[in-house]
Amino acid sequence: QVQLVESGGGSVQAGGSLRLSCAASGYVSSSYSMGWFRQGSGKEREGVAVLDSYTGTSYADPVKGRFTISQDNAKNTLYLQMNSLKPEDTAMYYCAAKRGTWAPWWLLQRTSEMDYWGQGTQVTVSS
Repeated sequence: QVQLVESGGGSVQAGGSLRLSCAASGYVSSSYSMGWFRQGSGKEREGVAVLDSYTGTSYADPVKGRFTISQDNAKNTLYLQMNSLKPEDTAMYYCAAKRGTWAPWWLLQRTSEMDYWGQGTQVTVSS
């Protein structure tokens, strides 16, 4: 059974930083494409960053240059380093996984394609 557990969310002021973690169990993370998605209040869930061990990474335009996705295969953990946070980054952030190797840019735009989801961690950025 695949399980994803996010942590690291919280409340910060604009310009601050947070690092989200996603601990994965029940599979080997390098054999999956992994990503971070977010859903703001009253908005649809959207892709933030996707990583595949073989095909690379892709970022949504609003977070490029500020967020970095990375993976520690030995720990089966996915990370999202978020710097220069803005109030518009406020959302519930979800970790997700899809079995196999996929183009990150393609998954970034197809939330419904992900196979497994975590429960989410809230990020709130105040101005």
